[in-house]
Amino acid sequence: MERETTVLIIGAGPAGLATSACLNLKKIPNMVLEREDCCASLWKKRAYDRLKLHLAKQFCQLPHMPFPSDAPTYIPKHGFIRYLDDYVSYFNVSPFCNRTVESASFDRLSGNWVVFAQNTLLGETEKYSAKFLVVATGENGEGYIPRIPGLDSFSGEVMHSSGYGNGKKFEESKVLVVGSGNSGMEIAFDLSNSGAKTSLVVRSPVHFLTEGMVKLGMVLLKYIRVDLVDKILLMLSKFKYGNLNEYGIERPSKGPFYLKKATGRSPVIDVGTIAKIRAREIHVYNGRCLPSIGNVNGRFIKFVNGETESYDAIVFATGYKSTVRRWLKDDGGLFGEDGMPRMGNQTHWKGQNGLYCAGFARAGLFGISNDAKAISQDIGLILSDQI
Repeated sequence: MERETTVLIIGAGPAGLATSACLNLKKIPNMVLEREDCCASLWKKRAYDRLKLHLAKQFCQLPHMPFPSDAPTYIPKHGFIRYLDDYVSYFNVSPFCNRTVESASFDRLSGNWVVFAQNTLLGETEKYSAKFLVVATGENGEGYIPRIPGLDSFSGEVMHSSGYGNGKKFEESKVLVVGSGNSGMEIAFDLSNSGAKTSLVVRSPVHFLTEGMVKLGMVLLKYIRVDLVDKILLMLSKFKYGNLNEYGIERPSKGPFYLKKATGRSPVIDVGTIAKIRAREIHVYNGRCLPSIGNVNGRFIKFVNGETESYDAIVFATGYKSTVRRWLKDDGGLFGEDGMPRMGNQTHWKGQNGLYCAGFARAGLFGISNDAKAISQDIGLILSDQI
């Protein structure tokens, strides 16, 4: 069986949902394929309980639907899930779930994209054809755990942050958190609050800001240059947190918003982790020589500084990787070897032969919204020119 449509969207996370909604408003036929059994699976299945949006709600809304005026400034996980479900219903987005894409290639004879997907419920391969293809699987396709000698021998529990719910079961356990981004810092805080003896591997310099500082920065960026915004935020951060070098934490040489734009790495929004680090309730291993874990032998972990310690569990908050390169053919150079778009121009969301990508701008939900609107507008213009 072959299904045909005008636009085929791969991925029913916020990027895919937003793109489909924008197309629906323009009455452009589209289909959404999703490998999981629900939309927004990252939020519904792979997000820890205490997670909330790290930016104020006005920077996180999807196209054409603001958050309710009485919603909190920083939306909690379950509030955002409700918002996404309402969004799907309101804009009549109907993903085909349990479809794992096996290949997508451009057929030059027909001028269409041909996609083969496995229907994991029926165990059948399905064929889809579309004039336009939108890759909306995003940056977080699959959890990444670095290769560490002996990790397979670890006799405790090993998990990626996407499998972490809360710290209740780790009470009185010795837990090592690897990774110093927002997830790692927040999970370490949650573990410590739950009574776990928590250690944290900080593998690179990191900026710490408060929610208010980030909100201020987002507003200032509308009016002044990023370097001036960074100077203001660094001054506020230094006043708030002081010098953290003695605790194993260094600041990057570049400013927080410059780094976000250049590398996609966000500053850490402190939820109370720094206070616990200062109080020595969370121990920090600074791993300037990567990886900071040298090897693992049973429950014992040897660090590159020579220390050896035993742990009951390891949580890897080491980010995600894109899986696009496994199934997308004929991308025309839109994606690099890491499965991320080659950035550097204003139309990073557009490739050749009707290929687009949404949610890869390393700009969070704000970037997703911009991508979805730009893609639907571009497709609408192309179709109108063909009439």
